[in-house]
Amino acid sequence: MSQKIPYWHVDAFASRPFGGNQAAVMVLEEWLPDDVLVAIGGENLFAETAFVVRDATGAADWELRWCTPTYEIALCGHATLASGHILLTRDGGERITFRTRKSGILEVVKAQDGYELALPAIATQADTAANQAEAIRLLGAEPLEVYRSELGYNIYLYENEAAVRGLAPDIRGLERLGSDQFICTAPGDATDIVSRVFVPGGGVDEDSVTGSAHAVLTPYWAKRLGRDNFTAHQASTRGGDLTLRLDGDRAWLGGPCVTVVEGAFYL
Repeated sequence: MSQKIPYWHVDAFASRPFGGNQAAVMVLEEWLPDDVLVAIGGENLFAETAFVVRDATGAADWELRWCTPTYEIALCGHATLASGHILLTRDGGERITFRTRKSGILEVVKAQDGYELALPAIATQADTAANQAEAIRLLGAEPLEVYRSELGYNIYLYENEAAVRGLAPDIRGLERLGSDQFICTAPGDATDIVSRVFVPGGGVDEDSVTGSAHAVLTPYWAKRLGRDNFTAHQASTRGGDLTLRLDGDRAWLGGPCVTVVEGAFYL
């Protein structure tokens, strides 16, 4: 074994173990080859593994990259929150910044009930059911509205929480459509909004709590609700609750984190 890499397993957007979304956080001295990062993501088998390296440019505190079990992605919210949680807990401080390759500078700050994470607010445009006919067929229920971003985020609006919870999509069919996110949402019962998120083309059949999807849902629902602050629940098996806040071009996602494993990854 030539390397011993610090490793943490975090449940993000969770106030207790076994909730929220699992992420691995690994602190590197320098970047490993891209194929090795992806292989580690496959070994961990979480929706995302976050890798951080000290940022030598001065633009941020750390550089940050994320890998699913199959490839490197452009943006991940829950693993960024998990990284902020680990580094702020380990090193102290109230705020930490991350320089990413495709999503700019991201920020995590301590908050009263955990942390807040600043992601770029991702705009969507109205689409038609005709354009999304195959995806809608595979989701198994006709939405009220459909929106899409050129970045690969698709929003399907349903009437109520029961409709979202009752979806039983054809996961393998959705997988054949590529690595898009299929974000199904509705007004919530106990929270302002509810969602479920499917990304089978990215190796995640149904995600537990998806930060990037809420970077899309924040501006979408802020416009529909007529206010910039609201609450959200992602109705996966593990489930997770978030606070959402739109501030200009930033979507602020709030929630706690729990560290469940600390150790070393041998490479």
